[in-house]
Amino acid sequence: MNDDARPAPEPQGIPPHSGAADEAKRQDPSRRSVLWTTAGVAGAGIGLGALGGGTASAAGATAPEAVAAAEAVAAAPARQGRTMAGVPFERRSTVRVGIIGLGNRGDSMIDLFLAVPGVQVKAVCDTVRDKAEKAAKKVTAAGQPAPAIYAKDEHDYENLCKRGDLDFVYVVTPWELHFPMAKTAMLNGKHVGVECPIAMRLEELWQLVDLSERTRRHCMQLENCCYGRNEMRVLRMAHAGLFGDLLHGAGAYNHDLRELMFDPDYYEGPWRRLWHTRLRGDLYPNHGFGPVANYMDVNRGDRAVSITSIGTPALGLAAYRKEHMPPGDPSWKESYIGADRTISLVQTAKGRVIRLEHDVSSPHPYSRINSLGGTRGVFEDYPERIYLEPTNTNHAWDDFKKYAEWDHWLWKEHANPPGGHGGMDYMMVFRLMQCMRLGLVPDFDVYDAATWTAPVPLSHLSIKAKGAPLPIPDFTRGEWKKARSGMDSEKPAE
Repeated sequence: MNDDARPAPEPQGIPPHSGAADEAKRQDPSRRSVLWTTAGVAGAGIGLGALGGGTASAAGATAPEAVAAAEAVAAAPARQGRTMAGVPFERRSTVRVGIIGLGNRGDSMIDLFLAVPGVQVKAVCDTVRDKAEKAAKKVTAAGQPAPAIYAKDEHDYENLCKRGDLDFVYVVTPWELHFPMAKTAMLNGKHVGVECPIAMRLEELWQLVDLSERTRRHCMQLENCCYGRNEMRVLRMAHAGLFGDLLHGAGAYNHDLRELMFDPDYYEGPWRRLWHTRLRGDLYPNHGFGPVANYMDVNRGDRAVSITSIGTPALGLAAYRKEHMPPGDPSWKESYIGADRTISLVQTAKGRVIRLEHDVSSPHPYSRINSLGGTRGVFEDYPERIYLEPTNTNHAWDDFKKYAEWDHWLWKEHANPPGGHGGMDYMMVFRLMQCMRLGLVPDFDVYDAATWTAPVPLSHLSIKAKGAPLPIPDFTRGEWKKARSGMDSEKPAE
């Protein structure tokens, strides 16, 4: 443990007796954990309950059983605090950041936090001390004081969250750790941003929503794809009415990860591959769902109300293992159940349709699909192309570059941003830190995080129930009916 750790602050705005010791008393097992514990839901309870480890049963639940289970969790519990919709950050001159997780993603993202003015990295944490020390050297090389290092054990992140000199905690760890780390950060009075997906269970999503509302701390899914240049341009065009009345959209994470998932160093062991032994559904919906949800003002005038999912057989990982992994490799003990390709249809309250796809187990060029259609035309990405009336009338795609005037102000100000993924990572960090410094409402909130992640457990259950449509919870508890700002922001005055 680093001696620079501060005593835990008293979280601001939390009602009395709501500390971590009381958290267990607040859980509502009768409703939120039904998908994990209800023995009467044949197959569904078994499969989802296996998320803690081992392999999941592939037995299917009947459609009525699956719908009954999902409806029980979709019913919104009583609000414990006040809505976080439209709540601004506290204004501050400097944003003090703690980073948990310094693998491939964390190691690259710390460079971007250090590149944004008005940001100090005060603490870093990783179970591999060498990685934490490497990150600390980056901080001092950037001219900042040496950060505190937390690398004692797998629980040392809790000590980072207790520090009194942090405003924001960034969580970039294996998926199963996202929920407990986000929870710990908020209970210690910190705003928190989490890599995708923010949690793996519906009960955990509800807990994060409730905790954000009680602690008055923002809990955000750091969805970098929402900040892509094409995504932000389409967003502004959609809101300006260029697509007419919106009808449908599509997003995906189709990315051949077979080699990386069998690389023992890239993912710090098999944690990502093991999720394919536990869930059949869409493990990573956020990159596709987030941008399209923004186009359609989901949680800001529309709402995702149901999802139906189907999936192919799980053949790709086993085939890759047979061809590339030597006898005796630990992967030979694994049984893969995750569909090689999952396809989900999400219906919104306004009747719109969003198609989501996930495929990381078969040969395929990278694609997030990123499509939007309305009564006046359609945009499709990979490759980018557009067709809008009245400009286009010849049934041939047009050049999307002609619409550069619709670029978001972020991309007009930062035409060549640093960092990976075409600059979207920097845009995300810059804008989030700007909102915190200036006391602005964040571009997205805990309700978006929960909505964009809900397809993880729900697609699994829908596939097991042979494509039964299942309800998506209204995490906003009715606030979605009120139009409010989102990512289509105006440039703020510094």
